[in-house]
Amino acid sequence: MAEITVELIKTLRDKTNAGMMDCKAALVEAQGDLAAAETVLRKKGIADADKKAGRAAKEGVIASRLVEGGKTGILVEVNCETDFVAKNDNFRDFVEAIIDHIASSESVDSVAALQAQPLAQDPSQTLEVFIKAKVGQLGENMGLNRFAKYELAGEGVVGSYIHMQGRVGVLVEVNCSKAGTAATEAFGTFVKDLTLHIAAAQPICVNRDQVPTEKVEAERDIFREQMKGKPAEIIEKIIDGKLGKFYATNCLLDQPFIKDNDTTIQGLLDALGKATGDTVTISRFARYAVGQEA
Repeated sequence: MAEITVELIKTLRDKTNAGMMDCKAALVEAQGDLAAAETVLRKKGIADADKKAGRAAKEGVIASRLVEGGKTGILVEVNCETDFVAKNDNFRDFVEAIIDHIASSESVDSVAALQAQPLAQDPSQTLEVFIKAKVGQLGENMGLNRFAKYELAGEGVVGSYIHMQGRVGVLVEVNCSKAGTAATEAFGTFVKDLTLHIAAAQPICVNRDQVPTEKVEAERDIFREQMKGKPAEIIEKIIDGKLGKFYATNCLLDQPFIKDNDTTIQGLLDALGKATGDTVTISRFARYAVGQEA
């Protein structure tokens, strides 16, 4: 059995961020074998995570990263139990490690599929095991609530914005046809303003076609109920007008720009297209707020 020295304990602590006493106990159990002690701590972390899994994790942070010159963007919401832990450097490093994995790994469409992947930084464990081990280290229930990864297929850029020290975050993909358009100052300013607008205005979709039919019909039913007794042909005209206001509230392209209510986001797009001599479109966006239902 190797001698369990203070230096050995410190080495294990530096590698795992576990407490000194936990590191010492793991080394004793592993008879001084550093690699085996890491495994002991990992198993302990998973066991602790399972015990904490039922506890509410409604605090946390929204974080983003742009890579490949803005051709790829990542947005995540990682939750914990308290605001104190959310501001902890170890927790922030944990969030960055999750983003590292997403940036380096094959794109998937669900949190479950992502967590089942071998961790990019250490393929001997999955992302799920890595997260559970961190729960054991930091002492709170934590988890990846949701994520978005946008990868441009053509010309354009992915933009991001983090507001209120990670309480709100935005990711948006803006496309164009010409290679040089995305490099212009006008295009960059538009993307920046767009992320700020989405954070503040909270649209639910890009355009009217993306509003779920059932949501539109639910709005129509509400308006009809409000106007009972009026002639049917008048009601339908009034409803069309009211739906215009509904779209202006919920659809990004219909929304008045937060910096200039006299123009819409569609109006800004049209002006940018004219200025650059290109066709500019917004293909998708994600807006996350901590604790918001995914």
